[in-house]
Amino acid sequence: MSPAKVTTASGASWREVAADRQQHRDATIASVNPPLPKLQASDIPLDTTSVPGSILTTEELDITEKNVEDLISLLASGQWSAKTVVQAFMRRAALAQQLTNCVTEILAERALQRAADLDAHLAATGQPIGPLHGLPISVKEHIGMKGYDLNAGFIAWVGRVGEEDALILQILWDAGAVFYVRSTQPQTLMHLETRNNLYGVTVNPYNTTLTAGGSSGGEGALVGLRGSVLGIGTDIGGSIRSPAANNGVFGFKPTALRLPVSGWSATMAGSDHIVATIGPLSTSLEGVSLFIRTILQARPWLREPSLVPIPWKAEDELEKVRGRKLKVGVIWDDKVVRPHPPIRAALSQFVAELRKNDEVEIVDWECWKHDLAWEIIAKLYFCDGAAEEKAAIDASGEPLLPMSKWILENPHVRLHTIPTLWQAHEERQAYRTSYASLWNERDVDVILCPAGPGVAPKLETARYWGYTSQWNLLNYPAIVFPVGAKVGSTGSTQEEHSSKEHEYPEDYKPMSEADQYNYDLWKQHGVEGYAGAPVSLQLVGRM
Repeated sequence: MSPAKVTTASGASWREVAADRQQHRDATIASVNPPLPKLQASDIPLDTTSVPGSILTTEELDITEKNVEDLISLLASGQWSAKTVVQAFMRRAALAQQLTNCVTEILAERALQRAADLDAHLAATGQPIGPLHGLPISVKEHIGMKGYDLNAGFIAWVGRVGEEDALILQILWDAGAVFYVRSTQPQTLMHLETRNNLYGVTVNPYNTTLTAGGSSGGEGALVGLRGSVLGIGTDIGGSIRSPAANNGVFGFKPTALRLPVSGWSATMAGSDHIVATIGPLSTSLEGVSLFIRTILQARPWLREPSLVPIPWKAEDELEKVRGRKLKVGVIWDDKVVRPHPPIRAALSQFVAELRKNDEVEIVDWECWKHDLAWEIIAKLYFCDGAAEEKAAIDASGEPLLPMSKWILENPHVRLHTIPTLWQAHEERQAYRTSYASLWNERDVDVILCPAGPGVAPKLETARYWGYTSQWNLLNYPAIVFPVGAKVGSTGSTQEEHSSKEHEYPEDYKPMSEADQYNYDLWKQHGVEGYAGAPVSLQLVGRM
């Protein structure tokens, strides 16, 4: 793979760089065989999820509808070849690109060579290379790959090239994975949506007027359309969980410093005031589990010494530690923004089911100063006053996008001095200590809560991070999971009644400016505007 030659460093305008990157992406998609039909805008419905069924072959659908746990068994046994599987996923990923604009490039040559090597190894030895033998894995673009462009969504950074595969990719490669596609991310990597000036906007496959989420929105849309069943995202305020929730898949944000991040590209690379993390998005919970187990079993802390050296804990070990009913604290709202009715209805129904289990105890979790939490984390995101982010944008002359402007110029951003930074750290630690004390008093095992203030937002409206960034500030692990419902697709009279039951009261008075904004969105768009969007929830732990 030769580096990009059309760059701002070579004298090209930002528009010329963007056009070249899009041409490159399209050329990689054209290399996928057999070629896909070119879809026109009029061919793409509001809900795109049925389109693969009318274009892909029966075999391709059979392969790509399987989850990780099914694929690894079929691949390890040789029932399906790695080449056949990766070809199916490349075609579905290429189709997902046409439907949602989620791909930066297909890695056909690399993937097919890797698959051929894996098939040859299995034929010669009768043994798979590792636990992920032949499994196709998609990768967010700013996670470095040797010899490939590494622009992190900035036009001025096009032409930078990964010197080696990121450590997490090296571990997955050694376990037998096949990397076959790279996915989109937003300008700054700091949106809960995905739009940049290189590739444009990534939309939601279930309703293309909605966002796929961000900043791992390319992964979200790709996994949502099953162009991937296991992908890698990153998260500093909700960037794995927002796309997972919006696209109805599983997404896990580990505690920071658990999984290796060396080899990714971002601004403020040395900042540790709020530490970003890396993790999986998958069509299944087992896909998430296998991903984490595989990484931790490789003992990555021996190669990235900042990581915490804690091995994977098996489920039976956790059961011994707990030794009592699972105690679940439930957040109905965070006292800052009331979630939209579909979220409240889903949470109510889910809790009702949990109450039927004699091994589960349910208690309400009264939120403590979640508005303060946002002030603290927003104050620590850009400690240089967002100077490095703005410099990376200004270097090419590309325009500052609306969601970039919103986060970079939010009222809590400031150019810190050393004393003000120390003070901000003290505020962060004091909040963490107070919240830990609260958790100790209430003695819950996990917190069940919304994954956001609604389902997938309308484009350019994802302006409340509190349901995800809260757990980044506290550095707690959190997983998002689909509940199986979609907006407007009630499966029973009971569900329809429950949804209406959770509508805003006629005399509702918003709790905050952010709540007013969220309330107005629902009043403007309602069920019809968010039709088809998957409904998801979030589970938060402490370790």
